Formats: sequence, C-alpha cells, structure tokens
Amino acid sequence: MSVDANSVLDQSSPVRTEESLPIESLDAWLKAELPEVVSESSGDLAITQYTGGASNWTYRLDYRDITLVLRRPPDGTKAKSAHDMGREYRFQKALKPHFPEVPEVLAHCKDESVIGAEFYVMRHVEGIIPRRHFPRQLELSEPQARQLCLNAIDRLVALHNVDINESGLKRLAKGKGYTQRQVEGWCNRFERAKTWNVFGAKGIMRWIRENQPNEETICMTHNDFRLDNLVLDADDPTHIIGILDWELATLGNPLMDLGNALAYWIQSDDDKIARATKRQPSDYPGMLNRAEIIAYYCQQTGVAVADFKFYEVFGLFRLAVIAQQIYYRYHHKQTNNPAFKNFWFLVNYLLWRCRRKIKQ
Repeated sequence: MSVDANSVLDQSSPVRTEESLPIESLDAWLKAELPEVVSESSGDLAITQYTGGASNWTYRLDYRDITLVLRRPPDGTKAKSAHDMGREYRFQKALKPHFPEVPEVLAHCKDESVIGAEFYVMRHVEGIIPRRHFPRQLELSEPQARQLCLNAIDRLVALHNVDINESGLKRLAKGKGYTQRQVEGWCNRFERAKTWNVFGAKGIMRWIRENQPNEETICMTHNDFRLDNLVLDADDPTHIIGILDWELATLGNPLMDLGNALAYWIQSDDDKIARATKRQPSDYPGMLNRAEIIAYYCQQTGVAVADFKFYEVFGLFRLAVIAQQIYYRYHHKQTNNPAFKNFWFLVNYLLWRCRRKIKQ
C-alpha cells in the first residue's frame, strides 16, 4: 500500500458545544494526577471529539508531546449499571497484560467536579479506524479485505481464550445463568426505554426466552466487537494494533459475543435499508459474509453449533435495545445530537429483522 499514512489515520472533530469540557480544570487535574506523562513543559491542552460513538463521549486530548483519550458518560437518563467508568477502567487495566490490543489506561477520576462527570484517561492508539467506509485514500484488495476479516476473528478467538484465572478477572463472574440474565436484562431495558413510535416486541422476547441454550461456556467477552472498534496499522491495514470500547466487556457466553458482532455485520447482498444503516465497511469487496464468519469461528475454536439462530436473533434484538436507549435520550431532549433523530426507525427495522430471522 503506497499512501500517505497521515491521510488515512482516524480524525477527531471540534467538540459539540453542549458536550464541551472545562479545559483549565481538566488540564490542572492531568498535570497533578499524571506528572510523569503530562507536565508544564507539555504546553497547552487542545481538546477535540470523536463523533463516531453513540454511547459514552470520547475526546482527544492533545499536548505538545503526547496525545491522550478521555471517556466519560453522556448526560441524561442512563440504563442501570451502564456507563460505569470505574469498571471500564479497571477491566482494561487487568486485561492489558494478557491481551496487548487493549489500550493503556492511565487514570480514573471519580470526582465529578473536575469536568462534570466521572471519567478515565488512556493513551491514544494511532492508526486507521474503519468507520462507515474505509478512508478514501485507502484501497484494500479483495485478498487484503478477507485477511482483515480473518485477523479480526482470530483476535476475538484470542480474547475468548484469555485465561480468566491468570488475568484475575474471574472475580467478575456472577455464576451460572449468564445467558438467562442477558435475555431478561435486555428485555427489561427495552420495556423501560420504549417510546410511542417503536413497535412492541413481545413475540420476539417470548421467542428468545423460550429458545435460549441450556448449556454455555463462560470466557472473556467484548460484546461490542466491530470493525469500527478496531485500530489498524496504517502501514499494513490487515494488522490490528488496538481494540477499543470495552464498556460492555465481561465474562460471558462467547457465542453471544459473536452473535452481537454479527448484528452489526452488514454484507453486500443485504437490503438497501441495512446498507444505509451500516456503521462499518463490512460489505467491502472481499469481506466475509455472516455465514462464513460463523464457519471460520467454529473452525478456529472447535465449537460445533447446530443452529446459530438464537445468537443471531438475540444479537439483533440487543442492538435494537441499544439504539432505543439512545433514542430515548434524544426523544426526551436529554441530548440534541442530530445523529440520533431517526434512531426510532433503526429500532423498528432491527425488530423486523428479528421477526424475519425467527421465521426462517
């Protein structure tokens, strides 16, 4: 690949006015909390924002000699147990020695007086993040696109194979019944976040409850594994150098983790609505389709799955609930981000896909 590396790196944008951070207060906290990283010689702090995320707010913090990333929860009503900055920070800190693609977290702040919310700070991982499309200057061949898919699945398999005892993360386990807790939790979240313009989902929720597997393996899971949460090497974009957004990571069912990933995976033969709502370039020529991803994952893990339908339906329903929770905040004027205005339509479309999948 012969392109200017700087032209394909992920870019931040000016901070949205209603989501601004107090520069002086944050600058003072960073220099007091991280003196070996940020000092008076680092110069002035410049803040921009990553606008790709729809859950936690993520900011780029630029000094003369270092770039950091800050994550904080959004304003407004939040789902119970969601947006736990302390948990996200501790999880990555414990996992980093055992899974190198985790960003290096540096500090966690519980004091909401600093910026108006709890937050944590990590080192910036510089590379390509495949958003809705690859950067215009980046052209992957079909073999490269296929290799990127295989490498991504290999990293997911590697995560699922992390020794939870050695990493010390076994303490996150809540015992048996993970799948059932997930099913009930997401059903309850949907009911609490429902708005007038979203269809009911009683039939979908009944099917999920009645068709959940009786047996499950518990391992490290990401639960938001997508191409646009990967950081790719600018010199070799098939090589993954970072994995972002560990907000939903936990000890859970690996097949549910894969099903959750597939809910985002729009392929080239999907309908026009699906392709219009995509968040990652998974329909790029050479990319694997969903069936091929399932087959490759099973090949790499030795897992035999007679019917993957439950995991695909649950993944789609869960994504619908996530979108509905975000739309609920917009609907009740807790955020005015225009990107969320039509999320109600996305929710209804995802519920339709659930029903169609159930009938197949």
